[in-house]
Amino acid sequence: MIEAYQAVVLVPYAAALVLAAVPGYRVGAIGNVIASAAAFAAGLWLMLGPPTVGSYAIVDEFNVLFVAINTLVGFTTALFSASYIGHEIETGRLSPGFLRFYHAMFQAMMGSMNLALVANNIGLMWVGLELATLITVVMVGLYRTPQAIEAAWKYFILASVGISLAFFGTILVYLAGQPVLGEGLQSMTWSLLQATAVRMDPALLDLAFIFLLIGYGTKVGLAPLHAWLPDAHAEGPTPISAVLSGLLLNVALYALLRFKMLMAGQPAALDPGPIMVVMGLVSLIFAAFMLYQRRDIKRFFAYSSIEHMGLMVFAFGMGGPLANFAGLLHMAMHSLTKSSIFFAVGHVAQAKGTQRFAEIRGLSVSHPRLAVALALAVLAIAGLPPFGVFTSEFLILTTTFARQPWLALLPAFGLLVGFGALLLRLQDTIFGEPVGPAHRVDASSVPMVLHLMLVLAAGLYLPPALVIWFRRAAELLG
Repeated sequence: MIEAYQAVVLVPYAAALVLAAVPGYRVGAIGNVIASAAAFAAGLWLMLGPPTVGSYAIVDEFNVLFVAINTLVGFTTALFSASYIGHEIETGRLSPGFLRFYHAMFQAMMGSMNLALVANNIGLMWVGLELATLITVVMVGLYRTPQAIEAAWKYFILASVGISLAFFGTILVYLAGQPVLGEGLQSMTWSLLQATAVRMDPALLDLAFIFLLIGYGTKVGLAPLHAWLPDAHAEGPTPISAVLSGLLLNVALYALLRFKMLMAGQPAALDPGPIMVVMGLVSLIFAAFMLYQRRDIKRFFAYSSIEHMGLMVFAFGMGGPLANFAGLLHMAMHSLTKSSIFFAVGHVAQAKGTQRFAEIRGLSVSHPRLAVALALAVLAIAGLPPFGVFTSEFLILTTTFARQPWLALLPAFGLLVGFGALLLRLQDTIFGEPVGPAHRVDASSVPMVLHLMLVLAAGLYLPPALVIWFRRAAELLG
């Protein structure tokens, strides 16, 4: 009988093979949604099952949280994609010949991310994450415009640097484990490495973590390693932007946190916390100021993703049960909220025929339903109550203030700067006289509404079972 951890990987990969041979957009879109729903069901099955530790797979309270978010957002993005890509075909921006490729690559990307999340092998995790990265590189250039090709190449070059550095760091961890665990798979197995970390060479672990931090930090989008992210969001299809911000950045962060757990097992090794705090703050404050200079709506929210990933890295760098809890909660809230924003932004760009802020005005007059969805999503990501992002940001700031009051001023300052930029852009976009054409779009509201309802519910009430789940995951992080 197939296990849940196998299903979350095999279902998307099997669907990719099938969808590669399915002709026609409508059948492919339906198949994509069904496959994503099946993967989500497998993710729920994984949540309800017992922990698993094998030679190649591991399931614990930490990674099952990432898998649940991954499969949920993958399913809702497939729903959004069905209407979004259909409009792109009708307007001639995408050729129907690309659709089989698009749906197959979407499922392969989801399968690769899930593979990285459940792998109990540092090499297999690296393969899953880098395969997902290379697939998104191809999909960023799907429109085949000069700008899209340039963005894809830029992404590929910077991702290749990250791939190489992360690979070298992975080799160093293997070499650190060899004297203790011997040659072979044992020295690449997460659970064994973590159990014997105290006996490993701390100097070798320190060197490995530096390479891993830079390599995987490139994928997380931390400044100054972020240069690929705004271009990839601006030029790629919007469903891929939603997956990049809501999922792929999380998977890269997951890999980094796994290695942080390994470092914590060796008291003589470098403490990753202060380095992560500094990189998180730099990313948060830098991205907050950069928001004011953006003229493209998708590029604008790409920098918002850099800002929030910086806040998460800051929280995990602070460490401790409460800060880790807040970081995990913020990761979940950001994934749901930011993907909802990109769902709304995708339809707004189709309705207005542009991604430039100067030509997107008066949505409350021309497209009131889209205006409401976008406004609620932006208010949520801005950290206003009663949405869940407010809860997670409040927890991060209060736990920092309780431990280091002066340090808490820096993330608070960055969030206030970003808040101002979000409100400034929201006011210009929603209100005023409409400009330019106003096309009718078949906007699927289900994904947007579902995500916003979940974020609102989390801000109003977190069920005890969910709190226990997050708390256990936070305790594993140390």
